[in-house]
Amino acid sequence: MHIANRPIGRDHAPFVIAEMSGNHNQSLERALEIVEAAAASSAHAIKLQTYTADTMTLPVATGEFFIDDERSLWHGHSLHDLYQIAHTPWDWHEPILERAKQLGILAFSTPFDETAVDFLEELDTPCYKIASFENADLPLIRKVAATGKPMIISTGMASIAELDETVRTARAAGCNDIVLLKCTSTYPATPENSNLNTLPHLRDLFGCEVGLSDHTHGIGAGVAAVALGATVIEKHFTLSRAEGGVDSAFSMEPAEMAALVTETERAWQALGGIHYGPTEAEKPSMRFRRSIYIAKDIKAGELLTRDNLRVIRPGYGLAPKHYESLLGRPVSRDLPMGTAMAWEFVG
Repeated sequence: MHIANRPIGRDHAPFVIAEMSGNHNQSLERALEIVEAAAASSAHAIKLQTYTADTMTLPVATGEFFIDDERSLWHGHSLHDLYQIAHTPWDWHEPILERAKQLGILAFSTPFDETAVDFLEELDTPCYKIASFENADLPLIRKVAATGKPMIISTGMASIAELDETVRTARAAGCNDIVLLKCTSTYPATPENSNLNTLPHLRDLFGCEVGLSDHTHGIGAGVAAVALGATVIEKHFTLSRAEGGVDSAFSMEPAEMAALVTETERAWQALGGIHYGPTEAEKPSMRFRRSIYIAKDIKAGELLTRDNLRVIRPGYGLAPKHYESLLGRPVSRDLPMGTAMAWEFVG
């Protein structure tokens, strides 16, 4: 499959997405700087989130609409207030996408309701991301799938039955290109809750590309995911965690993003195929293997012994497996020390 002109699959380096989310801190200038930093870090795409506080929730600040979990990064906010702080104003989308285009980096978004899809279609975004919290919103899935564009779907919290329903719905509505991202919907996530071994199963079960939407710290999970077949890696991205922001605590800084791009590509390159024997690159090293050599000057007719015959480097003589069978046999000619042993030298 392709996103715009970028191929996605195991025959290609991983597609790395920098998720801006709310890390612009309500500054368009900062949002544009994030795009520039993502491009400079060699990320392949920058992703936005398209919603308003009113399309996400109700303006209620009590009960289940208030975040009272002291372990949450967003403790003390109502949902409406949080989304008001975190949302990307819709009139920013066009300049952000334009800056990305100028810098040669793909840009797309996560729509959170049908009005967001209509808006993003006007901007002709190349694909769509579905967030974990919306992966069971089948009306939204149908709306996005009907565009015919690729869909990247995070799988956080979803059961196999729910994912099956989501994928079937997307395909029935017209989406042929789907990427399922293994995701742990905690912020930040821990490595022990990442369960990356799910990736090959996810690919086999749904017959689509798979990847990782990663909320852990560092690049380790992303590199490991590539080893398990991930072709897309998504990480939240910020200019500086120290400057704060709704998602900054689990977001990557530019140097880390650059390392992620480099190391996931190296991991992909290292996978290669199933191979035994020397590679073309290894063949020059074959001469440094051990082999059998004459270790002392000997005369024709003398017997080969452990004193005058040794297994050493380099590798131009007979293979070490023949050593015992040579011991006790007479040589057919004078052999100086350093002679690579050959069958023609024994009687």
